[in-house]
Formats: sequence, structure tokens, C-alpha cells
Amino acid sequence: MAAPLKSLIDTGTKLYLDSVDPSEVDINLRYGAVGATSNPAIISSIVASGNLDDQIEQMLADGKDDSDIAWALTDRLVTDAEAKFADIHASTNGNAGWVSFELDPLIEDPSLNMDIDQRVQTYIELGKRWSDGHVNRMIKVPATEAGLRALEPLAAAGVTLNVTLIFTDQQYRSAREAIWRGVDGKVDPAKIKSVYSIFISRIDVYTQKQLQLSDRAQGMVGIVNAKRIWQENQLFWADKHLPLQQELIFASTGTKDPNDPPWKYVQALAGSDIQTNPPETNAAVAESDLTFHRTVDEMPDADVLSEIDSAVDMNAMHDVLMAEGIAKFVKPQRALLDLIAKKRSELASAS
Repeated sequence: MAAPLKSLIDTGTKLYLDSVDPSEVDINLRYGAVGATSNPAIISSIVASGNLDDQIEQMLADGKDDSDIAWALTDRLVTDAEAKFADIHASTNGNAGWVSFELDPLIEDPSLNMDIDQRVQTYIELGKRWSDGHVNRMIKVPATEAGLRALEPLAAAGVTLNVTLIFTDQQYRSAREAIWRGVDGKVDPAKIKSVYSIFISRIDVYTQKQLQLSDRAQGMVGIVNAKRIWQENQLFWADKHLPLQQELIFASTGTKDPNDPPWKYVQALAGSDIQTNPPETNAAVAESDLTFHRTVDEMPDADVLSEIDSAVDMNAMHDVLMAEGIAKFVKPQRALLDLIAKKRSELASAS
């Protein structure tokens, strides 16, 4: 294990990989990663590489339609990653070693005109379906209105959840309360595990476009927001006395500003819970000469916090980032279906 990553892990951070690409999983296991996450963009990128062409061709020959192939490939990639993290899951009694499987982003596609009750029911049905039989799979549900409504019944059914696309404390709070209502008194306490994915760099992209902030505050809003939610999460679960940790996932940790070091968010949030980092971020940290220290509970000066609180309209930010977030998940799912359709066409032409 590279010394910088060892120092990060030694602070208390659980290192996850934001990919289920088989080669990247192998590399990051050597880095010390103890779990992984996936999403439609990741799956689409893996398929676009051509490495799964043989599998796609076989599924086409078996008569599967494009959507069935997309989800069969997703299931297989996540299942393969689960197998590689299975020993970690067992040795930690379920506190680590999880791999996240994201439910169909097209549920939220406005062009499909699904009403909210249909969307809620679809999340519940798919969450139960794709979790069944998987010991170390987390089901990713977005913190949309429909996604939040699906959390309580899913949690009550014993589905382990990763609530994603969280940008605000209100989203986090709604998700946490729904899951707690679902599991409290209904699920074996030894099996209760939940995580809440707080997106960070996208917030800083938003503030750079939308807000005039001082140099000290600009680029800090995502970090401050994540740390405040982390503090609240620590306090809420402290008196529940559950064997497993209910954690934040610090997500969207790849830097978007080329002037920032690639480990900006990794360094700022070291010391607790989970960081799910893109492969290139973990590689940059591994190749650096950094030694990490606990920083997750260190806040900027009071004047910086005051400036952020005065300038940021959290509701307006939520609306913009959620619309962008849904689009960024719908688009790669559509791209994945297009890739499979193209492969189908190529095979038909060849024959």
C-alpha cells in the first residue's frame, strides 16, 4: 500500500473506489480500498471500452433486449466486485466491503412522464429485486422526492441503502429519518447499515458560476456543507447503539477546478466515514508525497462560515444541482442503451 494512502486510512477514513471496472478494483484493493460504488456513467464507460463486447454478443444471441442487456451487465460487474470485497465484508461483520448498485435513473427521466406514485413503487420493486441474494450489495436510491418516499419501505424490508445525490442538510435529514423509521423495531440491529452520499465538488462548481465569494470562501462551500452534515450524522446515531456505523459517503471528490490539487477534498475530509474517489484521484494520492491528518472536524474561521451562510441559498442550490444530477445519470443510461443498440446493428450488418 502506498504510504500516502496508508496515512489517509490511518486517520480513520474508509477508502472506497468510485468504479466497478475489474482492473481498477484490483488496483484499488492494493491501495487499501474496502468498498466500491457504481453509477450509470461508470457502467457506460466500461461498456464503451469494448471489454464486454463478447458478453454483449452472447446476450444478443440469446435474444435479450437492450435494456435487459444493460442491467445484466450492470448486475454482473457489481456482483464481480462484490466477490472481491467479500472477505472484507466478512471480517468487518458488515461494516465495510460493500458495493453499491444504482437503481434505474430513467425512473426520474421527465420524458417518461411517470407520476410520483409510479416512481416510488418502481424504486421499491427494483430495490428489492436487485438486492435479493446479495450479502454485500448496497442499493443506491437518489434523494429525489420519489426516492425519499421509497426509503422507509425499502429499509423495513431489510434492504441496505446508499442514499445518493444529497446536496443539502434537509435532504440528508429526510433520508436519515425515513431509514430510521423503516428499520427501528423491524430489522435486526446487527444488520442495520446505511450510508448517505454527500456530493461535494459539484457544489463548488455551482458557487463558482452563481455566487461572488471571497477567495477564502470560494471553493469551500462543498467542504463546509459536508462537514456540517457529518457532525449532525455523528450526533444523531450516537445514542442508537447500533453495532454497525451509519456513515456518510463523501462523494463527488474529484476536483473540477484545474487550479486545485487532485487531493483537495480527500485532504479536507480525512479522518472519518467513507471517501469514494474516482480511480484517478486515488492514483494521484498514491503517487504524492502527502501525509494525511484528521481534518474532518476542523472548520474554517467564523467569518468564512458567516460569509457562506449569508451568500448561499440552499434551496436554490438544491434545485439547480438536483436537475443537473438527474440529467447526468439519465444521459449515461441512455448512452449505454445506445451503445448496445449500435452493437446490435453492427452484428446484424455483419451477418
